[in-house]
Amino acid sequence: MFQQILHSFNLPGDGWHIQPFGSGLINHTWKVSGAGAEAYILQRINTGVFKNPGHIAANLLLVQNYLEQHTPGYLFVAPIPAKNGEGLVIHDGHYYRLTPFIQNSHTVNVLTDSHQACEAAKQFGQFTRLLNGFNAAQLQYTIPDFHNLTLRVAQFEKALASADPIRLRKAAETIKEAQSHTAIAETFSQLAQNKQMPLRVIHHDTKINNVLFDATGKGLCVIDLDTVMPGFYSSDVGDMMRTYLSPASEEEQDFSKITVREEYFSALHRGYMQQMGEVLSPFEKSLFVYSGKFIIYMQALRFLSDYLNNDTYYGAKYEGHNLMRAQNQLMLLAKYIACEDKFEQIVRDFK
Repeated sequence: MFQQILHSFNLPGDGWHIQPFGSGLINHTWKVSGAGAEAYILQRINTGVFKNPGHIAANLLLVQNYLEQHTPGYLFVAPIPAKNGEGLVIHDGHYYRLTPFIQNSHTVNVLTDSHQACEAAKQFGQFTRLLNGFNAAQLQYTIPDFHNLTLRVAQFEKALASADPIRLRKAAETIKEAQSHTAIAETFSQLAQNKQMPLRVIHHDTKINNVLFDATGKGLCVIDLDTVMPGFYSSDVGDMMRTYLSPASEEEQDFSKITVREEYFSALHRGYMQQMGEVLSPFEKSLFVYSGKFIIYMQALRFLSDYLNNDTYYGAKYEGHNLMRAQNQLMLLAKYIACEDKFEQIVRDFK
């Protein structure tokens, strides 16, 4: 199988060493190494998540062409064209793409210091800044309504109406807590309706292992670009806050470990604003702290809705898994809101 796919990407022969690579949960990923120094990343796109892989390929080609024209020195890990000239190869009904492996680079799965948070924020901010002159409307939505909080609230309410009574009873306190934060969704609805927040080209999945670092810990570029599409900058910033600020992940069952690290917020804000400070409008900047509430709350609703829907989207490794995840995120939201005044002061003090 691999030999045929690689041949389609102009990599003939059978001397390639292929091994699973990375910790991503969506696409299947392999590192392809040759006898020399050359190496590649081969991915099979998950069409259960990305219904139209052609949209991904088209988006990345448009972005690549723009960056090559305007900032040719930027490291953009673009797909390698296949023999057919396309960025994708179809084999046995699956979609594959090949990208260069960036030598002397690495990813991290867990933040170990605030410097990493700052460097990552710089990279995501730089990506959006360099595309500030690009017309985001040219891009397809690879996952429609991915960060549409209004839709997530509607899905939550639908799940409430049809949920099993036993699950409703077990989740009663969590449901009540989720419903106490509806003002976050109301703010999002207003932003979507009044058009004050411009659509920008953003990454939409800013977890730390989507950044490449060099040996010194300096950020090199962003990777895993399937979700690059139009959106509010708050999506990228909020996703960093959700995944960077607490040392505990969404899988942590001991909620006493969920804390919010102010120094990580400060580093994240500093790194992002060093890149985007002159691009964002005053109105956008006023919503920087809101961004964290927006994404944390949305993820809590998604986990809770899935629990009420009998774990049909995320699945569950044990009974009540998604309920626990929702409770985890609501605890994170509470800790975040408790720091909101301090975060607003950090934003105001930034020069």
